[in-house]
Amino acid sequence: MKTIDDLQVAGRRVFVRADLNVPLSDGTITDDGRIRAVVPTIARLAEAGARVIVASHLGRPKGAPEARYSLAPVARRLGELLGRPVAFAGDTVGDSARATVAGLADGEVALLENLRFNPGETSKDDAERGAFADDLAALADLYVGDGFGAVHRKHASVYDLPARLPHAAGGLIATEVGVLRKLTDDVARPYAVVLGGAKVSDKLGVIGHLLERADRILIGGGMAYTFLAAQGHEVGDSLLQEDQIPAVRAYLAKAAERGVEFVLPVDVVAAEQFPDLSAKTPANPVVVAADKLTPGLQGLDIGPETQRLYAAKLADAATVFWNGPMGVFEHPDFAGGTRALAQALVDTPAFTVVGGGDSAAAVRILGFDEAAFGHISTGGGASLEYLEGKELPGLAALGDSE
Repeated sequence: MKTIDDLQVAGRRVFVRADLNVPLSDGTITDDGRIRAVVPTIARLAEAGARVIVASHLGRPKGAPEARYSLAPVARRLGELLGRPVAFAGDTVGDSARATVAGLADGEVALLENLRFNPGETSKDDAERGAFADDLAALADLYVGDGFGAVHRKHASVYDLPARLPHAAGGLIATEVGVLRKLTDDVARPYAVVLGGAKVSDKLGVIGHLLERADRILIGGGMAYTFLAAQGHEVGDSLLQEDQIPAVRAYLAKAAERGVEFVLPVDVVAAEQFPDLSAKTPANPVVVAADKLTPGLQGLDIGPETQRLYAAKLADAATVFWNGPMGVFEHPDFAGGTRALAQALVDTPAFTVVGGGDSAAAVRILGFDEAAFGHISTGGGASLEYLEGKELPGLAALGDSE
């Protein structure tokens, strides 16, 4: 895979596919981690005299403009972080985009409007997607892929566009791939994996793959209750995917056969109803044993005994991968498990990787120093698919012979 060191960028239009899919609340960015992650690549290109055209998606618009998904707030924040103006094009390949790009001088930066405002970006039809890629290619001379959070998508700007321009990986993607190789090739052991989040169905593929590699797998979040139910425990009104119980039982049996330690919560923090995340009002939480959840209660976080257990299981690890919060960390009554898990990663001497998405947001929201972790990924879904052994379209496109 070529890097930007292999490109001559001075005076040339360089299309940078970034992942600027940041959370917004009433037009305000609540976590700018993904913007900050790509700033070094953009700054380096600009300082080398490139005319930088940045593009990204935000949210899931249906192929047409939606004001709530505009990248205009991102352009402002990107300019602040770069310390230089960022021109903003009001469309993707229309008059505004062409005029904005034409107006760039060497070392200047522009951001296009949300790529998903054009149906060709996400189309499953190769011709429609290719036509949009052709229009994007007309704006640039070179392509740099640096949106790691999107490389598992076969989208026009991720997969088709690199085939139309000389291309290379940006610094962020190069770093992400290097870290993930440490989790798959010649891993330092013991290797512990912590998986949380809501749905067990989202993680079964990676669990199956990690059973061949990990020494310990710790489970938290909403997905834990399907595992507890698979062991025959009552889970009250907790999140449960009953249709996944047979698959979970099969994985638990396979783990036992292979000697992989599977660790589940021994206690949970529960409440009678899901909390109001906007009001942050008290939710009257109670701590109960994981096998004593009764109807009317739903588990919303791992309990204090589980927090101590998980910290002990990570203390002697040499490598730790964490993806998914331990509970509803957005509410103070149910943030303790995720905070304790993050602290355990800080305290262990292991090489620690936080696998993007909600986990990365939790680290920042809960006030941890990002430098205390080995690596914080910008792509949760992409990280999981890489660890699952899948070919990622965006990485395959960057690894071509061009």
